[in-house]
Amino acid sequence: MEININELMKMNCRGLGIIGSVLVIMSAVFAAEAGVGVGAKPLRGAEVLMNGSRKLLDEKWTYWQGPGFKSSLPIKWKIVDDPVDKGTVVMTDDPVAAGGKYGTADIVTKKEYRDFRLHVEFCVMNPGGNSGVYLQNRYEIQVMDGDKTSHGMGAVINETPAPYHLYKGLKQWNSYDIVFRAARFKDGKRVEKALVTLYFNGVKAHSNQAINQVWGGPKSGIDGGNDGGKGITDTPGGLKLQCEGHDVRYRNIWIKELDLKKADTEFKR
Repeated sequence: MEININELMKMNCRGLGIIGSVLVIMSAVFAAEAGVGVGAKPLRGAEVLMNGSRKLLDEKWTYWQGPGFKSSLPIKWKIVDDPVDKGTVVMTDDPVAAGGKYGTADIVTKKEYRDFRLHVEFCVMNPGGNSGVYLQNRYEIQVMDGDKTSHGMGAVINETPAPYHLYKGLKQWNSYDIVFRAARFKDGKRVEKALVTLYFNGVKAHSNQAINQVWGGPKSGIDGGNDGGKGITDTPGGLKLQCEGHDVRYRNIWIKELDLKKADTEFKR
């Protein structure tokens, strides 16, 4: 469980009051039941995309060969020891990205997705460490130490403020739990924007957040160079992890495909 109930009970003495404490405890219990937070196990029917092994990295992932691509297969990202727990994890280390050259060595799943439930764990090792989790290789959920702006940690980039207060800090495992619904189209035109709900370290950070466009230009992902990122197309995309020459590590990534008929990405019990 991500949140310690005993610690939450003590909050009553620090000004939350009984009702406030109960609400926080209920939220924590829901988080545990919903399977969110660091260490969350894959839901039934989910596909494990990253478990810290070289085998799964090569099996499930490849480079995104966008306009800024400079690397070559096999994937140059490293398998290294987990800095916190036992086991191994994947490190965003590719020489061509040194100096923050985004788009040169990003990796993307070989499989493409529309609607889904996603779990990602990441650990930023150094101050200012930068990466990013791209839904459908379009919409970035930022991973960036030290940035509390709409371009910062946990933000739906340039669309929401950063829920930076939920970040555990350097050399600690953090988690994103996401329900994503792809944009909907009729006669080739977008009629419903993409939606996302996100839990950051077991706490809800964004709820049914509409995503307007792709940010960052053509090197950022699918449709980034299409009408300045506003020309969203009706195509699925893979999950992408960004490499910017920083030491950011990933583990325990899994995804479950959904078919969300209604424009609602709230987590269900």
